[in-house]
Amino acid sequence: MSAENSFRRSVSWLFLGNTSTQILTFAFGIVLARLLAPAEFGMLVTIQVFTGLAGFVSGGGMGQALVRAKDATRHDYDVVFTLQIMIGLLIYGVFFLAAPWFAHWYDTPLYESLLRVSALTFVTRPLVNVPNSILHRDMRFKAQTVARVATLMVSSGVSIALAWAGWSVWSLILGGLAGSITNATMLSLLARWRPGLSFEFKRGRELARYGFLVSINDIVVYARNQVANLILGRTLGMSAVGLFNKSDSLVRMPATFITGSVYQVLFRALAREQHDDARSRQMFLQGIRLVAVYATPCYVMLYWLATPMIHLLYGERWIEAAAPLSLLAVACPMLMIANLSGAVLAARNWLGRELRVQIILLALTAGATFAGLQYGLSGIAIALIAVAFYNALHMYWLASRCLGTGWGDLVRALAPAALLNTLLCLLVFALDATLGRHYTQSDLLHLLVVGGTGGLAYALMFLLLPIPALAGERNKWIAKLTFNRYGNPK
Repeated sequence: MSAENSFRRSVSWLFLGNTSTQILTFAFGIVLARLLAPAEFGMLVTIQVFTGLAGFVSGGGMGQALVRAKDATRHDYDVVFTLQIMIGLLIYGVFFLAAPWFAHWYDTPLYESLLRVSALTFVTRPLVNVPNSILHRDMRFKAQTVARVATLMVSSGVSIALAWAGWSVWSLILGGLAGSITNATMLSLLARWRPGLSFEFKRGRELARYGFLVSINDIVVYARNQVANLILGRTLGMSAVGLFNKSDSLVRMPATFITGSVYQVLFRALAREQHDDARSRQMFLQGIRLVAVYATPCYVMLYWLATPMIHLLYGERWIEAAAPLSLLAVACPMLMIANLSGAVLAARNWLGRELRVQIILLALTAGATFAGLQYGLSGIAIALIAVAFYNALHMYWLASRCLGTGWGDLVRALAPAALLNTLLCLLVFALDATLGRHYTQSDLLHLLVVGGTGGLAYALMFLLLPIPALAGERNKWIAKLTFNRYGNPK
């Protein structure tokens, strides 16, 4: 199998896994949103701000170090597992002791028990991280997909059953714990890995040096993503946290199942091709081009359809999440540029340079959140758009210095998506102007008319417009469609 076909096959499996999990998460999220109030989701998000941050410390970035390493042995896996289980037990002890203070700070006694139970996942994380790194290193993304889907089914099923039984926020906590145990079991079986202890930490120090930079970057990125929730929790309350988190999670879905799929494969491929700049440039720019073509129309439709979608799927009490959702959709195309640029920096070990960018972004995000507070959730979303543009430009600049690409290369990579989505925006605008409010009385009809027409038109433009940069991708789709219709390739 050629390198290009291997890359495409790997991306396809990751895309399938990400798409499946995002669709299931979306569907289960609708059910849970109908059973639970925004404030209950807000409590979970507040806990995850702290446990998620500690999660990066528990991994220590050593999983990604194993994936990037030229060689990795069973001894390396045992050393990493030993280090991670020691760190995980230490972190759980810290959260167990800090739980009363946490409950007092938020003036909610329930937080003490919630945090102690939620933090149990730190004991199971090493059982997830090591086999997952083995599968990622071997590019066995099909096995990862199977484990992710099974985990999601178990965790969401438990959460829904408990929410239905009236367990409130506990349904979310216990569902997450059940999912963590399932994930550890599935990954260990699929990777054919058994836990082993090794206290010979010499090799661990080599992996830890790279892992430390990965971990610090992840912590700062996580803090940047959560700082708005933290500020909202202390100012506008838990309902605002739940509403803003809902809009933020929905708008990140296309980035997760499209950009996230390409990131993982691109990182591994670039790590293999560290000394071939020409090949690396080709993969990087092709990744940006295809991600932009496939992901940007999702953001366009989210911008236009946020209000009817939120109202139809989640109900009237979630309607305030629609405005920030629509606004954040404007910023999300910038996330794909920053994300794929990050894959370059991670593969080439430019993490120290990226760290400086992430620290700047953390400060900018906190400042933007405070600046937008007086205008509510929409004000915060508008301020964050500017931060997203800065993020994309600075990250691409670093990647361009690493690989030798230029701004013109970025413009050419984005040009096909810019053309297709400009036409899509004009079509949707004309559709709204022509039909007016005749169909807007029904949220479902609104979604079907605009979403269906826009999606079909975009697919036809992609297949029929003579865009040279997309010729290869278009021909592959035409061949697949012809095969499906007639039973053999054209």
